[in-house]
Amino acid sequence: MVAVERVESLAESGIKSIPKEYIRPKEELESINDVFQEEKKEDGPQVPTIDLQNIESEDEETREKCVEELKKAALDWGVMHLINHGIPVDLMERVKKSGQEFFGLPAEEKEKYANDQASGKIQGYGSKLANNASGQLEWEDYFFHLVYPQDKRDLSLWPKTPTDYIEATSEYAKCLRSLATKVFKALSIGLGLEPHRLEKQVGGLEDLLLQMKINYYPKCPQPELALGVEAHTDVSALTFILHNMVPGLQLFYEGKWVTAKCVPDSIIMHIGDTLEIPSNGKFKSILHRGLVNKEKVRVSWAVFCEPPKDKIVLKPLPEMVSVESPAKFPPRTFAQHIEHKLFRKEQEELVSEKKA
Repeated sequence: MVAVERVESLAESGIKSIPKEYIRPKEELESINDVFQEEKKEDGPQVPTIDLQNIESEDEETREKCVEELKKAALDWGVMHLINHGIPVDLMERVKKSGQEFFGLPAEEKEKYANDQASGKIQGYGSKLANNASGQLEWEDYFFHLVYPQDKRDLSLWPKTPTDYIEATSEYAKCLRSLATKVFKALSIGLGLEPHRLEKQVGGLEDLLLQMKINYYPKCPQPELALGVEAHTDVSALTFILHNMVPGLQLFYEGKWVTAKCVPDSIIMHIGDTLEIPSNGKFKSILHRGLVNKEKVRVSWAVFCEPPKDKIVLKPLPEMVSVESPAKFPPRTFAQHIEHKLFRKEQEELVSEKKA
């Protein structure tokens, strides 16, 4: 296995300028600004905050109001801050503490968990390898592993240190799985479907997989030239994100990059492609990216709720298709959808290189 240079060791080596592989293309650089200044902006659109307190209220009117607000945010933005989501704040703090402690371990300890993308071992500690024509890299290291269902996990790949990592992360995954069911149900009702329709469509209780990716964005000496994660939409059905209250997430909304505020005790939720497709584009899988900065390390915990690779065909639901609104997406398995996105990205990169 070839040793991979970690972004963290690069950042801590005292470099004043970043290697060229991390510098974004010229047309992208124009929109990269200071994230702390961006987060302070009060004018312009803001990512909605949705209070889930009443998502299962006995009172029909109260419940419907909550469902309506969730649906509106999914139709308009496809991303939101969830508050009163029912996941204990102390559990969220334990997840964050143990994840940060893992990244605080000596490099040789972390390397024991290194993944090997070339041989298909994607779970574990990693950094993005240059897999595109331009050799472009992102300013982050990460830890990736499947966290739910419990019988599909491989605990041998999970960090043994800190000692609370496995327990806290397992409990958090279980809580998120319940939250996902509540959200799927509300969104189904919002579209006028049977309550369990969307969840069944993306794998149901048996087959929906929860994959966690802890993103570690070291301090960057030239943050105006780099990105922690490049612009993309999530392939998942839903993505739930915790972070260490350092801003960085940006959403491409109405033609402009909008920086998400840091909302205490909230969980950020994205609608991904796997929900956009059955809704026939009604729910938005929003383009987003991550900025980095000079002053503070940013860490985020993203949990992707994904369907099985080949078992389910993703396509617009018949109820979402009509003469006025024909199907916007061809039928594809999840694996085929990922392949299609990678192929399209490679084509776009080749075109932009020819222009350069």
